[in-house]
Amino acid sequence: MTLPPSDRFYIPTHQWARESSPGRIEIGITAFAQDALGDVVFADLPKPGAVLVAGEPFMVIESVKTASDVHAPVAGTVVEVNEALRDSPESLNADPYGAWLVRVEAAPDALSAPGLLDAAAYSATLG
Repeated sequence: MTLPPSDRFYIPTHQWARESSPGRIEIGITAFAQDALGDVVFADLPKPGAVLVAGEPFMVIESVKTASDVHAPVAGTVVEVNEALRDSPESLNADPYGAWLVRVEAAPDALSAPGLLDAAAYSATLG
Protein backbone atom coordinates (compact mmCIF):
# COMPACT_ATOMS: atom_id res chain seq x y z
CA MET A 1 0.00 0.00 0.00
CA THR A 2 1.25 3.47 -0.86
CA LEU A 3 1.42 5.83 2.10
CA PRO A 4 -0.78 8.91 1.87
CA PRO A 5 1.04 12.27 1.63
CA SER A 6 3.14 13.04 4.69
CA ASP A 7 2.49 16.80 4.56
CA ARG A 8 -0.89 16.50 6.29
CA PHE A 9 -2.73 14.90 9.17
CA TYR A 10 -5.59 12.42 9.07
CA ILE A 11 -8.54 11.20 11.10
CA PRO A 12 -9.96 7.66 11.17
CA THR A 13 -13.08 8.75 9.24
CA HIS A 14 -10.79 9.33 6.21
CA GLN A 15 -10.40 13.09 6.05
CA TRP A 16 -7.14 15.04 5.90
CA ALA A 17 -5.97 18.46 7.05
CA ARG A 18 -2.89 20.48 6.13
CA GLU A 19 -1.72 24.00 6.68
CA SER A 20 -2.21 26.03 3.50
CA SER A 21 -0.91 29.28 4.99
CA PRO A 22 -0.33 30.48 8.57
CA GLY A 23 -3.58 30.07 10.49
CA ARG A 24 -5.36 28.49 7.50
CA ILE A 25 -5.99 24.79 7.10
CA GLU A 26 -7.25 22.92 4.03
CA ILE A 27 -9.53 19.93 4.57
CA GLY A 28 -10.17 17.12 2.11
CA ILE A 29 -10.97 13.41 1.81
CA THR A 30 -8.45 10.59 1.52
CA ALA A 31 -7.96 8.20 -1.37
CA PHE A 32 -9.51 5.49 0.82
CA ALA A 33 -12.68 7.59 1.23
CA GLN A 34 -12.77 8.39 -2.48
CA ASP A 35 -12.41 4.72 -3.36
CA ALA A 36 -15.20 3.74 -0.95
CA LEU A 37 -17.51 6.42 -2.36
CA GLY A 38 -16.95 5.62 -6.01
CA ASP A 39 -17.92 8.17 -8.64
CA VAL A 40 -18.61 11.46 -6.84
CA VAL A 41 -21.55 13.40 -8.30
CA PHE A 42 -22.18 16.16 -5.72
CA ALA A 43 -20.43 17.94 -2.86
CA ASP A 44 -22.74 19.82 -0.47
CA LEU A 45 -20.21 22.47 0.53
CA PRO A 46 -20.79 24.58 3.65
CA LYS A 47 -21.05 28.35 3.44
CA PRO A 48 -18.13 30.60 4.40
CA GLY A 49 -18.54 31.52 8.05
CA ALA A 50 -19.70 28.03 9.04
CA VAL A 51 -18.09 26.91 12.30
CA LEU A 52 -16.59 23.41 12.24
CA VAL A 53 -16.30 21.26 15.34
CA ALA A 54 -13.46 18.73 15.30
CA GLY A 55 -14.80 15.23 14.74
CA GLU A 56 -18.29 16.40 13.75
CA PRO A 57 -19.84 16.18 10.26
CA PHE A 58 -19.88 19.47 8.34
CA MET A 59 -20.93 18.48 4.81
CA VAL A 60 -22.07 15.57 2.64
CA ILE A 61 -20.50 14.08 -0.47
CA GLU A 62 -22.78 12.10 -2.78
CA SER A 63 -21.68 9.44 -5.21
CA VAL A 64 -23.57 7.18 -7.58
CA LYS A 65 -23.75 4.55 -4.84
CA THR A 66 -24.02 6.44 -1.53
CA ALA A 67 -23.99 9.69 0.40
CA SER A 68 -21.39 10.17 3.11
CA ASP A 69 -20.83 12.68 5.88
CA VAL A 70 -17.51 14.48 5.89
CA HIS A 71 -16.08 15.04 9.39
CA ALA A 72 -13.93 17.99 10.40
CA PRO A 73 -10.41 16.93 11.37
CA VAL A 74 -9.93 20.29 13.13
CA ALA A 75 -12.10 23.02 14.60
CA GLY A 76 -12.29 26.32 12.77
CA THR A 77 -14.33 28.75 10.73
CA VAL A 78 -14.78 28.20 7.00
CA VAL A 79 -13.14 31.07 5.11
CA GLU A 80 -13.19 29.55 1.62
CA VAL A 81 -14.85 26.66 -0.20
CA ASN A 82 -13.51 24.97 -3.31
CA GLU A 83 -16.03 26.41 -5.79
CA ALA A 84 -14.62 24.24 -8.58
CA LEU A 85 -16.28 21.23 -6.91
CA ARG A 86 -19.73 22.67 -7.65
CA ASP A 87 -19.20 22.14 -11.39
CA SER A 88 -16.66 19.28 -11.22
CA PRO A 89 -17.21 17.17 -8.09
CA GLU A 90 -15.57 14.27 -9.94
CA SER A 91 -12.21 16.01 -9.40
CA LEU A 92 -12.32 14.36 -5.96
CA ASN A 93 -12.05 11.02 -7.78
CA ALA A 94 -9.17 12.14 -9.96
CA ASP A 95 -7.07 13.67 -7.17
CA PRO A 96 -8.42 13.37 -3.61
CA TYR A 97 -5.22 14.85 -2.15
CA GLY A 98 -5.24 17.82 -4.52
CA ALA A 99 -8.96 18.63 -4.52
CA TRP A 100 -9.49 20.26 -1.12
CA LEU A 101 -13.02 20.91 0.14
CA VAL A 102 -12.73 23.92 2.43
CA ARG A 103 -10.15 26.19 3.98
CA VAL A 104 -10.68 27.11 7.60
CA GLU A 105 -9.23 29.67 9.95
CA ALA A 106 -8.07 27.67 12.95
CA ALA A 107 -6.13 28.03 16.18
CA PRO A 108 -2.32 28.02 15.74
CA ASP A 109 -2.07 24.62 17.47
CA ALA A 110 -4.99 22.99 15.59
CA LEU A 111 -2.76 20.47 13.81
CA SER A 112 -1.30 19.24 17.10
CA ALA A 113 -4.71 18.28 18.49
CA PRO A 114 -5.14 14.79 19.95
CA GLY A 115 -6.70 12.34 17.52
CA LEU A 116 -4.87 13.58 14.43
CA LEU A 117 -2.73 10.90 12.81
CA ASP A 118 0.40 11.22 10.68
CA ALA A 119 0.52 9.36 7.37
CA ALA A 120 2.03 6.18 8.84
CA ALA A 121 -0.40 5.99 11.75
CA TYR A 122 -3.36 6.63 9.44
CA SER A 123 -2.17 3.93 7.03
CA ALA A 124 -1.97 1.48 9.95
CA THR A 125 -5.71 2.01 10.58
CA LEU A 126 -6.49 0.78 7.07
CA GLY A 127 -5.28 -2.74 7.80
